[in-house]
Amino acid sequence: MKKLYITFTGLLVICIGIGIFYFTVYRQEKMEFPNNVVMETAWGEPYSFDNMKPKVRLLEFIYTNCPDICPNTTFQMQKLREKLEKQNVFGRKVEFITITVDPKRDTREKLQAYAKTFGIKEDDKGWLLLRGSEEDTKKVADAFQFRYRDPGNGMIIHSTVTYLLDENNRVIEQFGMGEKGFKQNEVYETIMKEIK
Repeated sequence: MKKLYITFTGLLVICIGIGIFYFTVYRQEKMEFPNNVVMETAWGEPYSFDNMKPKVRLLEFIYTNCPDICPNTTFQMQKLREKLEKQNVFGRKVEFITITVDPKRDTREKLQAYAKTFGIKEDDKGWLLLRGSEEDTKKVADAFQFRYRDPGNGMIIHSTVTYLLDENNRVIEQFGMGEKGFKQNEVYETIMKEIK
């Protein structure tokens, strides 16, 4: 009986280890921007993920009617941007990408207003605010296993994850969203380690 217990415990530990590896390493390595997806900036300029220059990127999914988590995360990113600008790396080595998961409601005008709130400008070299067709938005979100659903009341139910990508656009770290989930100092330190 004792041998059976030890064998079962050993198998359980191995299975848990495989599961942890799958969910934290293997699955994360498979996350990347899909090919042949063209979105547009908040100002209507086309943007393709196929021709991205090598930079460390912080990827955020939002919708402009979000009452708390999305704008709070974008605010935290705005503060993070200020730190990165002081190090002279924002726009040069580091880029932020914010994609709406509600392209039907998030018109160019709404995205421009959102951009203005957080200091994102049309000619910004370090922060892209993007929207695409519903189909392309889903492709990009699915590629990063970001889940969202529109129950029809204007309040999108969504995952609360931001993604840090290396220069090859591979996910190297995931962070939470919102005031408690997005730890600005931790994100900053991780970015600075990655670009050195």
